[in-house]
Amino acid sequence: MLRLFRKIVQFASSSKGAKITLLAWLVVVACLSIIAPGAKEYAGSSKEMSVKENQPSEIAEQIMEEQFPSDDGLPALLVFHRDGRITDQDREKLTKLSEWLASNDRPQDVSSALPYHQFPKGIQDQMFSEDGSTLLFNLSMKPGLDSDQTLVALDQIRDKVKEIGLDELQFEITGPAGISADTISLFRNADFVLMLATVVLIFIILILIYRSPLLALTPLVIAGIVYGAVDRILGLAGKNGWFTVDSSANSIMLVLLFAVLTDYSLFVFSRYREELSKQESKYDAMGKAIYHVSEPIVFSGGTVFLAMLTLFTTIFQPYNHFAPVFSVAVVLILVAGLTLIPSIFALMGRKAFWPFIPKVENKEKKERGIWHKISQLVKKHPAVMGGLLLIVLLVGICNVTSMKFSFNLLKSFPEDMPSRQGFELLEDNYPAGQLAPATIILKSSKEIKVNEELVEQVNQFENLLKKHKGIDSVSPSLSTEMTKDPERLPRNFLADSQQALKLQVVLAENPYSVEALDTVQDLLDSSEKMLKESGFSSSDVELHYAGQTAQQLDVRTMNQRDMIVLFSLVTILLIIILGFQTKSVLMPILMMGTILLSYFASLGFSWWIFKHGLGYDAISYRLPVYTFIFMVALGIDYNIMLVSRIREEALKLPWKDAVAKGVSVTGGVISSAGLILAATFAVLMTQPLQELFLFGFTMALGILLDTFLIRGIFLPSILILTHGKNK
Repeated sequence: MLRLFRKIVQFASSSKGAKITLLAWLVVVACLSIIAPGAKEYAGSSKEMSVKENQPSEIAEQIMEEQFPSDDGLPALLVFHRDGRITDQDREKLTKLSEWLASNDRPQDVSSALPYHQFPKGIQDQMFSEDGSTLLFNLSMKPGLDSDQTLVALDQIRDKVKEIGLDELQFEITGPAGISADTISLFRNADFVLMLATVVLIFIILILIYRSPLLALTPLVIAGIVYGAVDRILGLAGKNGWFTVDSSANSIMLVLLFAVLTDYSLFVFSRYREELSKQESKYDAMGKAIYHVSEPIVFSGGTVFLAMLTLFTTIFQPYNHFAPVFSVAVVLILVAGLTLIPSIFALMGRKAFWPFIPKVENKEKKERGIWHKISQLVKKHPAVMGGLLLIVLLVGICNVTSMKFSFNLLKSFPEDMPSRQGFELLEDNYPAGQLAPATIILKSSKEIKVNEELVEQVNQFENLLKKHKGIDSVSPSLSTEMTKDPERLPRNFLADSQQALKLQVVLAENPYSVEALDTVQDLLDSSEKMLKESGFSSSDVELHYAGQTAQQLDVRTMNQRDMIVLFSLVTILLIIILGFQTKSVLMPILMMGTILLSYFASLGFSWWIFKHGLGYDAISYRLPVYTFIFMVALGIDYNIMLVSRIREEALKLPWKDAVAKGVSVTGGVISSAGLILAATFAVLMTQPLQELFLFGFTMALGILLDTFLIRGIFLPSILILTHGKNK
């Protein structure tokens, strides 16, 4: 297989092949630009759901839609707040708003709204918070709207609020519809800003390191060409429905693409410059350079590709929908690394290095610089150097055990976003559980008869619910008088099919808190027992739990499952790939082991900084998975590059000397590549979501730790200690 790749790179770096290769790339990108749309046009946000939508809360939602059908789509919560109490004048204006939302003049995408204006004053008073400072007003959007349509409708409501004169109150829109609209407004220009920041940052770093304008520009031009192809292929996929183009994945893919292609460019032109000092022909020099560099690029791209493929095994949509986007990108990045990069540098030749043009030298350059000194230190004291770094890594790993995770994604929004501010107003002024009550559905296989026995069973079931820790209240309450006139039963309590009952449970804790999730889990575990003690037949009646808390409980379960599967699969697959490269059993285990140590240490150090430096009490539950996939897949690249050069040098040098030489000659290029990769991920810290800030920070810290300590010192020390006696 490696022979095939080497034939491809030899052709791409030859005089004729370089021209054909470059022309082929330009023609493909031009054709795609004409026939295909951009990915952003069809990108969307993945839902916090399972891929097959078969989790307990999702089944409960399906049953609720079937038994209690509604024409309403996403709910929006309008929150009005005044310091002190909302005045009678404010209430008159709120009545006008309610009348408008009930009229034909309301936004066409609003399905229904709470008829506040039709309620008597006593009922209206109950809608306000206890201190009278806040009012929660519900409305529903039409089903099937996209985020842009939702944003337009909510903006129309904001305009009406100002027109009526309610802008004297603090007014926020939250709930699922508000969150959807805010997400769109947050990321409307994010991709352009992200690309611009990434390009400028890479260019500045390359100029500072290599002081050559062409060397700084060329990797960016290459990345631009490849991005043009990737973007249009993803656009075609989105347009034709081949797979979901996740907007977050598309943004992070942009960073990954520019960073990895710059890394590959550094690997190629670093070896190319070395060969140009030995050979006169620029094509012969590139042929020799790419012959050696192609192996690490193939295995590097292969490991990243395999890591991305493992995401297809996940059941959580946000993870699963990353897989196709990154798989497409990584394949084209790998192809470009083997064809486009060597062809462009071969055509440019020595001019690419202007003003420091390499010349043919008869004498071998004497090694010098910081990495040569480090390599000699590692060579002389591998046990001391490796031992000290192991202690540092273990200190970081110890912090992982204290990590706490948040399942409230609103906390990831900027503090000034309307949906977050509205949610926090509700948190401060209403009982915590009322923010998102849980729904319990009793689904029967037989027709439910409304009689005194049913009332007794339901009341007994409600009493058992109230005994559970974490339950504040249960509704509705039934009386035997209701059996005489079924029309007196609470609205939406009994399904039209008479095969389902619906109860509402208000939790004592914030619906998104870990305590609330544990409460619902306890209810799930006790379902069969509660049914039996209430007098229901467990063979005829099933309990289902719906609502935000039940959904987040499923998210926690899916996340735990996916973490175990991903961590295991990636580790095993990468060890196998590294085994093919090194033709060894021990070496790939050591390479993977150092990467895992680096990952957990980075996660631990980052958590310590987030908690003690930034004051976070919890971080996004997605962070460990995202950082693992990218940090391990990309971090192994540098180990592959190092070990490939060590094995090459070991053919002519003793093992210790080969390790030292490998560290010395690859140190500069790998540290440069690591700096660029860390800096590009750090660009994500400028994005408005806290989740992206934490991801960017952790990735940057982990890559720097891996580049300078793991690759430069720890792994070489381990290789000398474990292989020195045999070679």
